[in-house]
Amino acid sequence: MSADAESDKMMYCASCGTPEIDDVKLKDCSACKSVRYCGVECQKEHRPQHKRACKKRAAELREEILFKQPESCHLGDCPICCLPLPLDSMSILMPCCCTVICDGCDYANQIRELKEKLDHNCPFCRHPKAKSDEERNRRLIKRVDANDPAAIRHMGGKRGREGDIDGAFEYWTKAAGLGDVGAHYQLSVVYRNGLGVEKDKKREVYHLEEAAIGGHAGARHNLACFEWENSRHDRALQHWIVAAKLGDENSVDTLKDAYRKGYVRKEDFASALRGHQAAVNATKSPHREKAAAAAAEVLKITTWASMIHTCPLSPCVRECVTPSTSSEELRSLLAAAGND
Repeated sequence: MSADAESDKMMYCASCGTPEIDDVKLKDCSACKSVRYCGVECQKEHRPQHKRACKKRAAELREEILFKQPESCHLGDCPICCLPLPLDSMSILMPCCCTVICDGCDYANQIRELKEKLDHNCPFCRHPKAKSDEERNRRLIKRVDANDPAAIRHMGGKRGREGDIDGAFEYWTKAAGLGDVGAHYQLSVVYRNGLGVEKDKKREVYHLEEAAIGGHAGARHNLACFEWENSRHDRALQHWIVAAKLGDENSVDTLKDAYRKGYVRKEDFASALRGHQAAVNATKSPHREKAAAAAAEVLKITTWASMIHTCPLSPCVRECVTPSTSSEELRSLLAAAGND
């Protein structure tokens, strides 16, 4: 059927032929979007003859959406610097507004507040930061009551860490119903491992697909593994390529192995690597690099303090140890002093 004929068909009710005019508004078939109806009665009458074509077209649409390359990962952009949020843990959920910001913007805000001797406020909504866990929980509950999907998902994670699997499942189900991509991924984990529910591969795959469509690289990687295990190699490779272009390291490593074994064409592999590098580069900024360096320094000092606390040092060794002393240098000092 030509494009013009297809367009003309969409101007009339598929059952009774009523044209769309000022007082008649046609509605698309919710599944296939390929025919329109003037009302529910016409849709029911046309269902027997449309059912097979509808199911086929709906499956085609699902495939098109599933394998379409998302513009960005499910995390989106930092609302302050407007750069894509990285796939690793270098981002922060602010409990006051449940907005996720990058650690670079949070670090820059902290430095500004220290220099200007200001109170600590949320970098996004400027609400004063919570001073206790109880206050943070109250703010999170307030956002949950407002039906904030991110807050509901976060509350589900909190319940899960506390051992309340049923509570976590309830929160994640609600968040997924509100369109939260991360909640779909969490539900896929629940159904895969049978956490509080029976293991259900069909539901696991459904939630993986929903998360993958929303740009969740980890979900797409897991979906690719599922396809590979079921010998649908072409579908698996497509998923890994899409995930790699979102910046997923695991998918890149898997594609490297598949390329060495001859499963991936050279041009597809090269395209995936270029897309991956572009996605990673897009998340970089001077503030984020400074935040990462500061976090590494804090970790180093914390490790040093822990070693000092757990190792009985003689005065001569203690004078030689500073936060910049590496673990290898400290071990040498201990060995020389007989404190091995």
